[in-house]
Amino acid sequence: MQFTRQTVQCLSPKGLHQMAYKEWGDPRNPKVLLAVHGITRVSDDFDALALALCDEYRVVCPDVVGRGKSDWLPDPLLYQIPQYVSDMVTLVARLNATTLDWFGTSMGGLIGMIYASLPKNPVRKLILNDVGPVLNYEALIRIGDYIGQDMRFATFEEGAAYIKEISQTFGPHTDTQWLKLAQDVLKQNQEGQWIRHYDLSIAQPVKATTPQSAAIAEATLWAAYDAIRCPTLLVRGRESDLITLESATQMAQRGPKAQVVELAGVGHAPTFVHADQIAIARNFLLS
Repeated sequence: MQFTRQTVQCLSPKGLHQMAYKEWGDPRNPKVLLAVHGITRVSDDFDALALALCDEYRVVCPDVVGRGKSDWLPDPLLYQIPQYVSDMVTLVARLNATTLDWFGTSMGGLIGMIYASLPKNPVRKLILNDVGPVLNYEALIRIGDYIGQDMRFATFEEGAAYIKEISQTFGPHTDTQWLKLAQDVLKQNQEGQWIRHYDLSIAQPVKATTPQSAAIAEATLWAAYDAIRCPTLLVRGRESDLITLESATQMAQRGPKAQVVELAGVGHAPTFVHADQIAIARNFLLS
């Protein structure tokens, strides 16, 4: 099964930008699955998941603005959830989807939470991959620190080793899988160096987070979570530092009362390239 790469024009307060996306399956299929990646990742993360589900779904995987093949924004402070939600609304309108299912990893899950909380939203089922309305300030600081570093590598092999090193919380993977995870997020610059496939300025809003602003954002996210009405699945890496067991328990008791599945030996965040992880998503979505 082949995919197509397309773009959709979106609007920000500073003008227009193009958001790229991959589309798998029959474009006439009314069953749409929107899969949205984490903060430094790209649409290619979902190749295995999309391949496994495109017999049932029209699977659409965007590169969130500032990443992959999408444009960069002129104002780094716009790299925040409201802009991302706005872009997804535009994408869904392009797809002409009256209903859709949502798979969101980390940042992609936060976007999905806000979208699914809005009145008259089209989300039928929601999968949150290792993310919820609780913001661990220490984890945010850790993420903001490493995503803003201007890393340059003389060879692809050096870059791939770095991606593997910083991604150990993804859990065990084969050498081939690690290579794919690195290939997806590395590119060569004009000098021939290997760099990461995103605008380093996406780190600026994260670095600007304070304990006070994180608390306000968390309250907003809980209000959004409590407004969600669709069936929701939370997949949590048991070793995750982004969402604790206590937070997962709260999510199972309020709002959409998420079904919770924990994955042993995994932190933040499960990659869903493994057959057993893909089966979790497939069973929830098709049940």
